[in-house]
Amino acid sequence: MPQIRSCCRSPYPLEADSVIRPYRPADLPALKHITAICFPGVSIDYNIEQRFGLIGGRDWQFRKLRHIDDDVAGERASGVFVWEEDGQVVGYITTRIDRESKIGGIPNIAVLPHCQGKGVGRQLLEHGLAHLRAAGMECAKIETLAQNSIGAHLYPSLGFEEVARQIHYCTRL
Repeated sequence: MPQIRSCCRSPYPLEADSVIRPYRPADLPALKHITAICFPGVSIDYNIEQRFGLIGGRDWQFRKLRHIDDDVAGERASGVFVWEEDGQVVGYITTRIDRESKIGGIPNIAVLPHCQGKGVGRQLLEHGLAHLRAAGMECAKIETLAQNSIGAHLYPSLGFEEVARQIHYCTRL
């Protein structure tokens, strides 16, 4: 993998090397940590908990972190990439390939707050898109909530176009 310069810890370039590399099973705790930090306020599971409280005695993180388990399960792990700086995972992207529809998916992307706004997410997304292209996908799809201001800016800047809006409803049973 090519070495990529980063500036996560400071607004100035660092001497340390950063890389985007394939996911390894030992990265799972870091992915879950990043997810727990980055998804409050931009996760449907978080919104449900804010409205209804704990469901089944479990918090939103339990549900969201199960999505990460699913993203890295089996063959799907080959479409997961991490941004590593000084031996620490500070961001990740997960992708899914649908060979029949030719539409690749990006279920999750997250970057630790101290690395946001410095191009890490953009480079992860570009890497994920290159992976989907190389796998023969003809289109890439990513979903976000309206309240995700970072995604609302980043995704269109990389060529994504809004094609629909969806409303999620929930009720207590």
